[in-house]
Amino acid sequence: MDKNELKKKAEEIIPPACGFTKLELEGPDVAVYLTNPEPFYESEENIKNLSRGLRKKILIRCDPEVRKSEEETTALIRSLVPPEAGVGENDITFIPEFGEVVINALKPGLVIGKGGANLKEIMVKTHWAVRVQRSPTIPSNIIRGIRGSEAVSAGERKKFLSSFGKKVNVVREESGVEWVKAVALGAFKEIGRSCLLVQTNKERVIIDVGMNNDTTDPSRAYPYLDSAGLAIQDIDAVIISHAHTDHSGFLPYLFRLGYDGPVFCTPPTRDLMTLLQFDIIKVMNMTGKEPPYSDSDVRKTVAHTITRNYEEVTDVTPNIKLTFRNAGHILGSSTVHLHIGDGRHNIVFSGDIRYTPSTLFEPADTRFPRVETLFIESTYGGKNDVMPRSYERDQNLFDSAMATLKNGGKVLIPVFSVGRSQEVMLTLEKFVRGKEADFPYKVYLDGMILETTAFHTAYPEYLRSSVQRRILSDESPFESPIFEPVKNDRKDIVEGEPCIILAPSGMLTGGPSNEYLKLMAEDQKNSLFFVGYQSPTSIGRKIQNGEKELQVTDDQGRIRNIQVALQSKTIEGFSGHSDRRQLIAFVRDMGQNFRNIYTMHGEPGKCEEMAKTISYIFHTEARAPMNMDAFRVA
Repeated sequence: MDKNELKKKAEEIIPPACGFTKLELEGPDVAVYLTNPEPFYESEENIKNLSRGLRKKILIRCDPEVRKSEEETTALIRSLVPPEAGVGENDITFIPEFGEVVINALKPGLVIGKGGANLKEIMVKTHWAVRVQRSPTIPSNIIRGIRGSEAVSAGERKKFLSSFGKKVNVVREESGVEWVKAVALGAFKEIGRSCLLVQTNKERVIIDVGMNNDTTDPSRAYPYLDSAGLAIQDIDAVIISHAHTDHSGFLPYLFRLGYDGPVFCTPPTRDLMTLLQFDIIKVMNMTGKEPPYSDSDVRKTVAHTITRNYEEVTDVTPNIKLTFRNAGHILGSSTVHLHIGDGRHNIVFSGDIRYTPSTLFEPADTRFPRVETLFIESTYGGKNDVMPRSYERDQNLFDSAMATLKNGGKVLIPVFSVGRSQEVMLTLEKFVRGKEADFPYKVYLDGMILETTAFHTAYPEYLRSSVQRRILSDESPFESPIFEPVKNDRKDIVEGEPCIILAPSGMLTGGPSNEYLKLMAEDQKNSLFFVGYQSPTSIGRKIQNGEKELQVTDDQGRIRNIQVALQSKTIEGFSGHSDRRQLIAFVRDMGQNFRNIYTMHGEPGKCEEMAKTISYIFHTEARAPMNMDAFRVA
């Protein structure tokens, strides 16, 4: 339905006493403006009937002239919300462009009230729509900055949402979708720069726009966007499966080139990818490289991002509906389900998945109504890629760390800031909990680990229920006294008492972990534990392969050799990716009659092996495409 049809339908459903004045398109959502919201909230059926009738997500707003002043509204909020809700002095923000007041609280339930009573009272008495966000239990300037940018960019965002709303809410053409094609633009028979183009005779949608941090060669670092013969203005929508830079790191470059459309992802993904994109700019500037985009490009990306929770169905184009489902990989990670042309074809893009419970997350969701084409990651798709049980993995890590500590050494664990660092933190905290007096060691957190951990406390609903309960009960495992943010010189830590150091990057290609390696490598008392994938050209893979001498760059930019005398060990099972058995189980448990299955996100041999295995087990067509391959799927 277009705007006129939606407005006509709304007039038929909304009770006359509510004073319906106008309807605005906010991207795929519909904002309904009232002068008297009280009758509307007298029955819960009103919002249900409106949502059902318009087949859209409904936002209730009030006209500006009937809203109370910001001062009066703030006073009412303070009178209704108890102090223990944790609403600080600067935690109430007004966004007049959308008629919203945003409240950040440590305990959102106390702001909402029983059955939403407080929200209804604020809306009825002040005529401001209320949105409540959970504050992180670990203070985070980054989260505050990202959320605060909503008010700063509200004018630009309103204009964008109105423009996109007109494009996505149109009268359907009778001809409809005639064909569906996919083009591999990155992460096919490789890991890094994930990017897939899904194209129909009417629309073009890109899933993931990543970059490969393991190379300085531009021809291998970024997706093959040029190969698709696609003008930037022809892209209708971008979808991001999760925040890791090999899936989202190149996204702001599209906006630098002039892209002006929507980006769809989950709320945690929006926040985390923004943090990581700003970090890419910072790191590249520090190392004398030219970043592919600027801070303003990142901010524009945020302004154009539309967030959706798991299982929410939303229109991304007039003919394509999107649903995110839990991928079990990192905070907010998703599998992407596209429902194309009123069910003509259904695609699932797995992103990165873990199909077994982890310490942090529930396993990837396999409940899809219908799937004809599957794109599945194959990071650990080789025939020997079998991971140990989680309890064996955890015990191995803790026992190995204690052996080094008791011998007077330090343990370096290079980790990805998002995902593996929090998984390792929870593992260590589990063994020490209640016995802190018997653990006289510090676990140092360097780089962005503390910031990214704060995001986990801001979105506990995306975590495993046991972790969620502890955060909501003010017993966050991430705030154990064993954890110590790095504040001193790294050399002082390495020359100090035995300790464990968690530091990015996870492959030792740069960042704090690389600095610690230079300081620790030549002492055989120290240990280096790998808990994640190491790409073929990374320093981590070289050490795994037994190299005992490495070339490094010192603080003055000079190249020198260091001897690798420390003990290195790979502790399998911490990866956020599924192993071979789990990948096969994921495909099986989807219970679909697949027409096409394509493997991706893996080294060439592993993608090919996974495709052969899937073909054999499920008696279906499975292929391992290369980058720049294009294929019709429907």
